[in-house]
Amino acid sequence: MAHPVRLRVVHAMKGGRTLTTAELCARIPDVSKATVYRHIDLLVAGGVLEVAEARRVRGAVERHYRLRQDGAVINPDTAGTLSADDHRRAFAAAMATLLAGFGAYLDRDEADPAADLVGYRQHALWLSQDELRELIGELRAAIEPRLANEPATGRAQYLLSPILFPTETG
Repeated sequence: MAHPVRLRVVHAMKGGRTLTTAELCARIPDVSKATVYRHIDLLVAGGVLEVAEARRVRGAVERHYRLRQDGAVINPDTAGTLSADDHRRAFAAAMATLLAGFGAYLDRDEADPAADLVGYRQHALWLSQDELRELIGELRAAIEPRLANEPATGRAQYLLSPILFPTETG
């Protein structure tokens, strides 16, 4: 998943969505259709996406994909095996994904960062290991119930990207 286009596909699929490749291309208009198709194939092969439904439309097979939650995460055991360069590449891909997604948002005619409550703040916190674990638990407790929210009238999908790393040794 450590590629900006694949991460954007994964983000577009979150929230229990099932989408066709054409619908994914419409959500990522700044990437060529051939590139989106190629990355969808890689995500399916890697077990991150699965075919939820396939049906014939005008002689072709139209596939609806859904995100496999168990395939779309890097668990702590896997993260522990990654090298510093692996983490560097994954972080760079995540940042490229954020930049591309934010750029696509700003390029929309109806983009209104103030009305949409867009935020990009950083806070420097002094925490012990116990305080850090407590903070992570509190953040998870606040976020997890909302992950089950489905698309509905009056709801917009937001991308929340907590980033946490030490800036000094303790």
